[in-house]
Amino acid sequence: MEKSISIQSTEDHRIDSAESLRFLRESLIAGEQTTGKMVSVCCGSGCMSSGSEHVREAFVREIKDQELEDEITVKKTGCHGFCERGPIVIVGPEKIFYQYVTKEDVPEIISETLLENRVVERLLYEDHVTGQKCFHENDIPFYQKQRRIVLKNCGIIDPTSIKDYIKVDGFRALAKILSQMTPEGVIEEIKLSGLRGRGGAGFPAGIKWETARNAPGEEKYIICNGDEGDPGAFMDRSVMEGDPYSVMEGMMIAGYAVGASQGIIYVRAEYPLAVHHLSTAIARATDMGLLGHNIMGSGFDFEIKIVKGAGAFVCGEETALIASIEGRSGRPKPKPPFPAIQGLWGKPTVINNVETLANVSRIALHGGKWYSEIGTSTDKGTKIFSLVGKVRNVGLVEVEMGTTLREIIFDIGGGIPGGKRFKAVQTGGPSGGCIPEELLDLPVGYESLAKAGSIIGSGGMLVMDEDTCIVNIARYFLDFAQNESCGQCTPCRLGTKQMFKILQDITRGNGKPGDIEILLELSDAVKQASICGLGMTVPNPVISTIQYFRKEYEEHIHERRCRALVCRSLIFYRIKDYRCKACLKCLQACPVDAIIGAKWQVHEIDQSKCIKCGTCMDVCPKRFNAVECVTGLTEGLGDQSE
Repeated sequence: MEKSISIQSTEDHRIDSAESLRFLRESLIAGEQTTGKMVSVCCGSGCMSSGSEHVREAFVREIKDQELEDEITVKKTGCHGFCERGPIVIVGPEKIFYQYVTKEDVPEIISETLLENRVVERLLYEDHVTGQKCFHENDIPFYQKQRRIVLKNCGIIDPTSIKDYIKVDGFRALAKILSQMTPEGVIEEIKLSGLRGRGGAGFPAGIKWETARNAPGEEKYIICNGDEGDPGAFMDRSVMEGDPYSVMEGMMIAGYAVGASQGIIYVRAEYPLAVHHLSTAIARATDMGLLGHNIMGSGFDFEIKIVKGAGAFVCGEETALIASIEGRSGRPKPKPPFPAIQGLWGKPTVINNVETLANVSRIALHGGKWYSEIGTSTDKGTKIFSLVGKVRNVGLVEVEMGTTLREIIFDIGGGIPGGKRFKAVQTGGPSGGCIPEELLDLPVGYESLAKAGSIIGSGGMLVMDEDTCIVNIARYFLDFAQNESCGQCTPCRLGTKQMFKILQDITRGNGKPGDIEILLELSDAVKQASICGLGMTVPNPVISTIQYFRKEYEEHIHERRCRALVCRSLIFYRIKDYRCKACLKCLQACPVDAIIGAKWQVHEIDQSKCIKCGTCMDVCPKRFNAVECVTGLTEGLGDQSE
């Protein structure tokens, strides 16, 4: 519960100048120093899916039952990034990091840590390499190589509290530019920073802003692209959920620089928590006079509204996004004209990604030169990645541009679990490429990844281990892409379907000699002739996997072999008679009665009935190890000798 200053829409609490904002911030910080102990519960979508809301409610209930409301404050925060370890709870003032917290742990945390200053060791993070217990976030290897600029407030502030945001320098950058800088000066700082669009294309943000400012017309728009559709990507969602005010402040600064008075946040309807937090932030900023008419007495007007998308992947492309906002079918159109010249309703429009806009207030506050010194000579600042797949530490990571893939996957991500070998990492979502082990020391950047056959994209990073079938991965992403194609241009509409059919045939054991060459030929045609970025990049998974893993394609086609034992049509299960003890476990568990045998009679599998579900292998006692999965034309059914 917020105690210091009300945020109700009364004149007493409206911010009418940079000086009144400064006074409010100082008052809030002073009040915070006297509030006592605090429990911060991560209530981002990741932790909430693990029950963090129940944990928060348990803290509130227990503290009330023990009449400790005046001593302990409970706060909900956004995503900490370490999603693998949720629900996450930070207990202050020592800021002890507890993981995997359940509502049953709450009484112990209150009695031991908050009242007796003792640590509950079983809830601490333990490093899997050293075995060392870590008390704070900064002690945990997952965080040590990160540089959190965009995510700096996530996990710290209550995303629904405008006062929390003001306490951490919120709206200070806006106050600075409204009172001290010209629009042209703001654009020059963004250009100096080297900030490039974080939505995937990497176009310089300052150039886009300058183009829109110089475009003729008095009515202009700022659009925040929150239509994050990549499978496994949740960077933008976490920023909108955990720090919505920073996105809004970036939009307002962009509006001032460009000469726009209206902003739109386009966010997919599948992100209800993000929509709720953004709506709350807009309402509270408006109440305090930080959004709307004559902001901080500067004469600058800016309003923001939310438009919910229906979930079409192609609407992440800016011209399709504009069509969707205008109420038309979300289909891309050829450029030029670019939206910065002729965008929403035919007016000059700046479209920036969530992460791009969240960087803006940091740059405005600290200066373009400060930001330009982070990263590399060509790729400035940081980038957020959603690290998912076969990696020990799944979650959100924010690193300096130029950080190597090896550092991200092994130093931050903790490497591959279960003693498995690393196989590949796909960056950039369904339009990205698969990068093999020999390129793990590649620094992350727009051009470096493009040279390797991939892209940064919005920031998805899918890690694969030795049990991943690379051909099946390419098939999966082509299936996604051809389903999400808007169907407007023939190369994308028909080319992706044909590519998917060939990949499906290969994974089903129906591949033919020459299929690889046809795939490459189709990939080139789709890339060259498609209208938008979806079609231009969608062949990347196929091209890159053929480039680096061609041998696996050849095995599927010529040997009917899937070395990862993933493609069902290329594998079969059999029972080794010299190991089978006729215990009946597999016979009883088989869902289709494909096991032949009886007690004391060695079992066999009727291949005509077997659906290749693997149940027989799962239930076979490990001490017997009688069931095996085999693949390839050379693995005949007759030879069952050791």
